[in-house]
Amino acid sequence: MGVYVVTGGSSGIGAAAVGILRKEGHEVINVDLKNGDICANLATPEGRQSAIDAIHEKCQDGLDGIICNAGVSGNCGNLELVISLNYFGTVKVARGVYDLLKKKHGSVVVTVSNTISQGTGRMDIVDLLNNVGDEQRICNIVKNLDAKNQTIGQSIYMATKYALARWVRRVSASWAANGIRVNAVAPGNVRTPMTDSLSDAAKFAVSALPIPVRYGSDALMDPEEIAESMKFLLSNAARGINGIILFTDGGTDALLNSEKVY
Repeated sequence: MGVYVVTGGSSGIGAAAVGILRKEGHEVINVDLKNGDICANLATPEGRQSAIDAIHEKCQDGLDGIICNAGVSGNCGNLELVISLNYFGTVKVARGVYDLLKKKHGSVVVTVSNTISQGTGRMDIVDLLNNVGDEQRICNIVKNLDAKNQTIGQSIYMATKYALARWVRRVSASWAANGIRVNAVAPGNVRTPMTDSLSDAAKFAVSALPIPVRYGSDALMDPEEIAESMKFLLSNAARGINGIILFTDGGTDALLNSEKVY
């Protein structure tokens, strides 16, 4: 059995991943702001470092994998938090446990979003995240935007997820050369506390996006459906898969972008 870390594992997709892995007999460490095995604020440098230190203390023999899932929606009302948690909370923690993953040739799975293919994210923010990486500078830029504007919030959310997908692609070859596979899962509309907390207008917008496998129903996807794809990417069955963005959205992206094959 393996040893895994899941960030944001107290609810939603993360909780489903923790449950599925534990059911199979794996040791799973949930890192979250509340109700985690390790409680840490991954939106701050100090919180990230405390989580990294605690993971090293618990996993001295190495990690079989990490699911970097912690994040917030663009409708949270705090665009700086979206930047710091969604992007830096993922990249910094993944890099912080790189040595533990290398010990056991572990795998990384990052949660992005199928919205990355919809083309409405702030690409200037994406480029700053990927190519500059100055957290404080980027936070200073977004704090001047209207956090109450849902369109702006969603564009920043999508930017963080696009930047994460690009990060996965960029590092996948060099990390794999040292035995660490890196992939991402791009969920569609999923029934989670994040979607439950959306405004009525936002929920209407979510329901307007079709999910082919839910045709004829207004039901969203279940967190377990996303978690199962994460489990697969972590497993030895996926040993030939590296650097992919796996759209786990019931066919929404294929429907909206049917002419794109890569």
